[in-house]
Amino acid sequence: MKEIPALELRDVSYVDNGKTILRSIHWSVRPGEHWAILGPNGSGKTTLLNIACGYLWPNAGGEVFRKGRLLTNLPELRKSIGWVTSTLATQIPAGEKVIRTVVSGKFAQIGLLEQFGGDAGKRDYSAARRYLAEMGCDHLRDRKFGVLSQGEQQKVLIARARMTQPYLIVLDEPCAGMDPGARENFLATLPRIAKQAKIPAMIYVTHHIEEILPLFRKVLVMKDGKVLHAGNTRHVLTQDILKQLYRVSFGIIKKKGRCWPVVR
Repeated sequence: MKEIPALELRDVSYVDNGKTILRSIHWSVRPGEHWAILGPNGSGKTTLLNIACGYLWPNAGGEVFRKGRLLTNLPELRKSIGWVTSTLATQIPAGEKVIRTVVSGKFAQIGLLEQFGGDAGKRDYSAARRYLAEMGCDHLRDRKFGVLSQGEQQKVLIARARMTQPYLIVLDEPCAGMDPGARENFLATLPRIAKQAKIPAMIYVTHHIEEILPLFRKVLVMKDGKVLHAGNTRHVLTQDILKQLYRVSFGIIKKKGRCWPVVR
């Protein structure tokens, strides 16, 4: 029996104010696959995510299938995809306790509001503590979200995204603005998440090739709203493709399964 993709885009295009943002995107993410999306600013990465996560329609053609089905119930769909954006942290109430921030993910709320459906029980708080522990953040559960470092906040937000047991987790430039130490500390936690059986697929969005860890065995390269290349990481992260993408000649140093660019 053929395996059903967790996410499949068929000939997807998107236009905004007369400008074509995405052009005939074909892309499939199968259960167990962890992808990195690489591309410069303005390449269409964010629009692609908005469509994949059900926040935009492919208004210029194409279809999006999630677990073999076309787009249906948007609120329920969004709960089934854990999307951690680089701007989400700024929306979380600074004074909210971390444990409540994580629990709020179950209800797709910004801030846990009991009067608006956020009626959490003991099981929810137990799950939140477990997910924090798996991110190495259990000691933060009673601290206020706003006093955490940027790396700690991103770890907490991943724990939050797991509260609905999503079939897909999307990390949208999670290391943007981090110093090198914080970035490496954050990246070191991702292999733990990838090993979880209840996370069938993970997508990591970046424009820094050194952030693409060995666990991301597939890479989608975007430029000018089109898929430039897609496939196995070792075949995609090459000097020729990087030059095509960034118009700069890079050398590549490979160490411990990661690629580091060096300007020639």
